[in-house]
Amino acid sequence: MSELRPSESRLSEPRLSEPRLSEPRAFDPTARSPIAPAPPVIVLAGWQVSGRRASADTAGGTGLTITDCTPLAKLQLRAPADGQAAAALGVRFGRAARDPAGTLVVGSGPGEWLLLAPPGQAPDLDTRAASIAEHAPGEHVTWVDLSHGRALMRLTGSPAASVLARVCGIDLSDEITPDGAAFRTSVASLATDIVRDDVSGARSYLLHCERSSGDYLFSALLRAGADFGIEIDGFRLPPANRPLGI
Repeated sequence: MSELRPSESRLSEPRLSEPRLSEPRAFDPTARSPIAPAPPVIVLAGWQVSGRRASADTAGGTGLTITDCTPLAKLQLRAPADGQAAAALGVRFGRAARDPAGTLVVGSGPGEWLLLAPPGQAPDLDTRAASIAEHAPGEHVTWVDLSHGRALMRLTGSPAASVLARVCGIDLSDEITPDGAAFRTSVASLATDIVRDDVSGARSYLLHCERSSGDYLFSALLRAGADFGIEIDGFRLPPANRPLGI
């Protein structure tokens, strides 16, 4: 048997490939909701959203629409429930109201508020929160930007309460939960913040949940509203006279 020479081997050794320079990839700053947008897909205010439009009758409030509103700026603020910061916000627990700037201030819990504003206004909300904290010396005021960390959707139309009744045990009558009511409950077995925020006289609810559960909740509402002819209405930039209207 012949001996192997030092330069020989029974198994060929793998050769290292020549290093390749990776081609530069364009940076994509587009934000995406956890809710898959219904086609056609467009980019609006830096967010990938659905460009679908509901029929005129449905969009007018006589039918039923659902809209992914995740692009709205969201800020959660916590402070003593009876302190100076709470007084500056001016909204008590269980209620929601717009301030002069059009921001929807939601009393989402005891000593807890959710501020909603048009897309891209998270820095303005942060500045406002800092000002509130500055004018509340001695109070422990904290806030966090939830714009990309939570999902938000709007259910609008006369059958909206009937749809929610299928997945939620709260009394949604006008006497118990009128326009401007805010509460946290289970919706389709998911902890959800609900705000009744009627649009141009049409019954409408905002539903706010963890980002990871957004697509599940959106799909659950679509199933619950199927018998009512629910339609997806894509996100639009809010009009100037109603900053959070859809």
